[in-house]
Amino acid sequence: MNTELIERIHAGPLQDATDVEIAVPLARLVHDEYRSRGTDNNPRISQAESRAVMAALRAVLKRLSVDFQPPFTDFDGFYTYWKNNNGYGSWQARRQILAELFDPLHEQLADLEAGTVASVLAEPVTTQPRTGWTRVDEEITELRRHFANARTEQDYRNVGNDCVIILERLSEAAYVPARHLPEGEEEPPVAQTKNRLDRVIEVDLAGSENAALRKLVRLAIEQAQGVKHGATINRRYAGVAADSAILLANMLRRISGGQESDQ
Repeated sequence: MNTELIERIHAGPLQDATDVEIAVPLARLVHDEYRSRGTDNNPRISQAESRAVMAALRAVLKRLSVDFQPPFTDFDGFYTYWKNNNGYGSWQARRQILAELFDPLHEQLADLEAGTVASVLAEPVTTQPRTGWTRVDEEITELRRHFANARTEQDYRNVGNDCVIILERLSEAAYVPARHLPEGEEEPPVAQTKNRLDRVIEVDLAGSENAALRKLVRLAIEQAQGVKHGATINRRYAGVAADSAILLANMLRRISGGQESDQ
């Protein structure tokens, strides 16, 4: 076993592989070795290594916000656990103990792995690759770069911050005082993104026929803001928020007449 690699995985994200890419085979390794210990008693790793791989697995899963709390931390602990939980004298019972613990984990990691295969953020349905709002496009480019390189909870929280910045740039670009500012009122600050974008939606998507579209745009705004304020920060939720921010930018640009809106 590559002990140095296991220690690096335990310590933090690797430079040359994502946590999901590490977690999938590591979970299978741990499951297989503990099953071997509980059945033929011929695992390929030692008692000390059984503790190291379990600790590394728990560490990488914590970074992925995957809940995994096994009732043992090494081979000796597994032995004690199966003796006290109807596993004594039964290989099948020991396999079942591990299956109940690891099978849901393998399924969850498979879902995450499938997500990373499609982890490129959303592309707008338009012949124009950019909105044409320069500052918005610059921030979207940064968002894509940050998301591609994100590995830790802090990274994903920064993706959420990128989404908020994009909303501010949209607030700045889409809100035109001559069109959207009600008579006799003061223009709200750019940072009041919800107020300003709500006004854009009310004016540019007026009428009962646009009610569903207004709701869709407002939900996109809420989702784009969600990662900054949400309690759970991981790649899945950060990706949804980032997709929402990108699609919102393109929807607002189309609504404003900037992307094939009348073609």
